[in-house]
Amino acid sequence: RWAPDIPIKYAEVAGLRLRYIKTGQGPVLVLLHTLRTQLDLFEKVVSDLAEDFTVYALDLPGHGYSDIPDAKYDAAFFTDAVEGFLEALNLHGVMLAGVSIGGAIPLLVAARNNPRVTRIAAINPYDYAQGRGMARSSFAARLVVAAANIPVVGETMMRLRNFFIMKNVLEGGVSDPCSIPPPLLQEMYLSGNRKNHYRAFISLLRNAGSWQTATKDYARITIPALFIWGSRDWAKPAEREHDRQLVPGARMVTVEGGGHFLPLDKPAEVVRHLREFLHATS
Repeated sequence: RWAPDIPIKYAEVAGLRLRYIKTGQGPVLVLLHTLRTQLDLFEKVVSDLAEDFTVYALDLPGHGYSDIPDAKYDAAFFTDAVEGFLEALNLHGVMLAGVSIGGAIPLLVAARNNPRVTRIAAINPYDYAQGRGMARSSFAARLVVAAANIPVVGETMMRLRNFFIMKNVLEGGVSDPCSIPPPLLQEMYLSGNRKNHYRAFISLLRNAGSWQTATKDYARITIPALFIWGSRDWAKPAEREHDRQLVPGARMVTVEGGGHFLPLDKPAEVVRHLREFLHATS
């Protein structure tokens, strides 16, 4: 819809089919989306980034139109999947960047000293509050997070897949609700109706504490790292600074007026900071 000239592709990773796109020329940039969204989260930034990078964006397992395995959707599962994607496509010299859980994954891949990755950018990483940071989005988000941990109740609520609850949660992650294109909301609602999608989302929420637990590994990061925070992100200032202190030599910038879904809220700022980071570390 937003880039009809970019073909949809699929990669086989550990027996899973992962949807992805590739466009542009230059150093490799792999983009990772947030929980409950998909690669289309980056629709406002891909074309501009493609002027400087060979851009890849993928749907994580259990999201968008990638496979939905019966698995434990914790930090290690997603980190393994992304490392498998890099290997399946034989990518090297990668800048790995993402938002929310997609922002925490690059930190964990770098902590494993993956030789394919040379620099990382974590945009509003979701690795605090024992994985309940989403509850800060809105009243609807608090209900979703609370219900997810209650057997049967969580499954029932997720199975309903109410469009207005989803819309309310997502709008709580941007400073301006108009920054979320209505067609994107509709696409995410439709992908969320896929069979077993709700089970994957519940598993992710029930294992959300694993992202904070994994921050103990950040001290092993040795490659250039950049934190990009929206000033209105769900993370509190002390939580942001805590991350920066865990990563040796990490840089940190704040985008004024930006919320959690920063590529939708402030796309030009995301593009600018990724370009500057590339040039500063080349």
